[in-house]
Amino acid sequence: MNCWKVTPARNVAFLIDGENYFRAVAEACEAARQAIYIIGWDIDSRIRLCRDEPSNDERLGAFVDRLAHQNPDLHIHILEWDFAMLYSLERESLPLLSFGWKTHERVHFALDDNHPVGASHHQKIVVVDDQIAFVGGFDLASCRWDTAKHAPHHPERCDDGKSYGPFHDVQMMVGGQTASFLGDLARRRWEDATGEHIPTPKVEGQVPWPAWIPCDLGDSRVAILRTEPEHDNRSEVREIEQFYLEAIARAQSCIYIENQYLTSHIIGAALEKALSKPEGPEVLMVLPLKCSGWLEQQSMGALRQRLIEKLRKADRHQRLKICYPHHEGLETEIINVHSKVLIIDDTLLTIGSANLSNRSMGFDTECNLALAAEDQTSTSDAIVTFRNRLLAEHLGTDPECIADRFEETGSLLLTVDKQKRGERSLRELPPATQPFSETDLSAREIIDPERPIAIELLLDYLGMGSNREPETVVIRKKLWRLVAVIGTLLIFAGLWKWSPLKQWLSMEHLLAAADDIRKSPLSTPITLAIYVVGSCFMVPITLLILATVLGFGPYKGFVLALSGSLLGGLASYLLGRWLGRDVVRNLAGKKLNRLSRKLAQRGWLTVAVVRLLPIAPYTIVNMVAGATHISTRSFLLGTAVGMIPGILTLTLFGGGLEKALRQPDWQNVTLAALALGLVLLILIVGRRWLTRRVENHAT
Repeated sequence: MNCWKVTPARNVAFLIDGENYFRAVAEACEAARQAIYIIGWDIDSRIRLCRDEPSNDERLGAFVDRLAHQNPDLHIHILEWDFAMLYSLERESLPLLSFGWKTHERVHFALDDNHPVGASHHQKIVVVDDQIAFVGGFDLASCRWDTAKHAPHHPERCDDGKSYGPFHDVQMMVGGQTASFLGDLARRRWEDATGEHIPTPKVEGQVPWPAWIPCDLGDSRVAILRTEPEHDNRSEVREIEQFYLEAIARAQSCIYIENQYLTSHIIGAALEKALSKPEGPEVLMVLPLKCSGWLEQQSMGALRQRLIEKLRKADRHQRLKICYPHHEGLETEIINVHSKVLIIDDTLLTIGSANLSNRSMGFDTECNLALAAEDQTSTSDAIVTFRNRLLAEHLGTDPECIADRFEETGSLLLTVDKQKRGERSLRELPPATQPFSETDLSAREIIDPERPIAIELLLDYLGMGSNREPETVVIRKKLWRLVAVIGTLLIFAGLWKWSPLKQWLSMEHLLAAADDIRKSPLSTPITLAIYVVGSCFMVPITLLILATVLGFGPYKGFVLALSGSLLGGLASYLLGRWLGRDVVRNLAGKKLNRLSRKLAQRGWLTVAVVRLLPIAPYTIVNMVAGATHISTRSFLLGTAVGMIPGILTLTLFGGGLEKALRQPDWQNVTLAALALGLVLLILIVGRRWLTRRVENHAT
């Protein structure tokens, strides 16, 4: 092991599949005394960790809240990637509310957006008191729990009321100083994301190792491997890629790989080189039959196809087998291979969060653990036993049978071939049915990049670029525009702070103003002008719509609210186009990345979906749409479709809402609550319908 951090571990265990991992995390956390760190790409407060008893319905959010209430010395830090809104439909929509507001004050939750544009924090780490730690492919998220049987149907494979298919993953559990160093890593990540320093826990004694978890390896040396992109004065780290390259180059007899993806051209080239050797190693790869979700199939699936074709062409000595796990009875579902495992001969092993993708090798933040036998028989035996356990699960047999078969054949590939097919098997991955097509700009540079991409390149690739003027002219224009906008905002902020403006925007004053405007002969142009000005100065659009509906009644109120929303939206859209994306980026801040990814699909359907998702304030959406050159027609049509459900519902039930606001007795409040519930129902139904339309349009 080379330049990476090598640490002494007291105990090491390999946890295969979610039933074991989730239970182990729960028991370790129950024993925590001072500190729990949960670092993840996705974390869901609604999942259940322990499912062996159907009566145990405690969810993750309630679990950490209970631990904090029971132990006054315990602090729990939960750090989740501040995910791109493209993923919002398959995640918990408001994790900050679930973990940050509904739990004890010593449960600290933060979203981590301190990474390059387009990158993600992909590490999956849990550390308890710096004495027990878990690293691997598992997030504490929905659709991850499963048993080793991976049955086509399992009643406990259900999260938030939704059933899902079989899921296979691996996590490594370690104790001793390795856990302490992983605690340091977690604290540094928290500080990078939030600016808050976490003190190191001072715990005497040992956190109990769960008695039911066998120790696969005693005192040993474990390397901590990382991928970290260059960002915010931090240097690039590519330790995982370096380990893979050195390990593959050292392979003599066999290379065993389990991974969710296979798109890294650097790792692919190393495997091609190994296959080209006349006396080189066998290569057995276990991948999912297909990438999950239409987006991944269209992007990462196509890149995987290209790399697999290259490997098969390089396999002149017939030493390559690329398989997927199969279970009889699966129809439309697959066994989702989510593990990230590399085993070289009986000497090297790594388990972690890193996929075999360009992103994981250099762009996303990753963490793996690694073992090297280094002439230690115990470590070598542990590596071989772990590999046999994985193969036994995939082939529906026991590890002893795999060990006997391998001793008989001396070949990993023959061990798989000679295993009698039963309910479980490893099947050869079929060739792709559609040829891979190259694009003008290589897909891996956008979908699966090795390093951070300049935002200009990304926007140009998505068709959002514009003809450039000479640099000095552009800088001068942007400078004047920025000065004008900042000056205007400062004036507006001063008025808001030191004038009655803030009180004027209360609901009471809006109702009174709506009554006055309604009586004026110029009520229509005045109302529309208020929408235009309000939309440019970030006045909440919901307040304007509500005041309009209450002031003008259902029919005229609906027409004015929709017309005002479109005119106000168009005004701030044009403002965003005039300012340009650099200035809008400064004003929109962190939200630009999320919005631009969502709006990158273009088209009115996408704009409509964005209107129904709580991504950003109305004005920010409009300005970003203008700055990224969404067409005016698509913008207006999508805005109309996205705004109509809410405006229509408020219009139909405006009378009840007005009564509740003017006379807040229990009857009127009840009617208003029912109206609000119906608003939310219509918005949810509309969002799902539009989302399906977007997916159908994309495929």
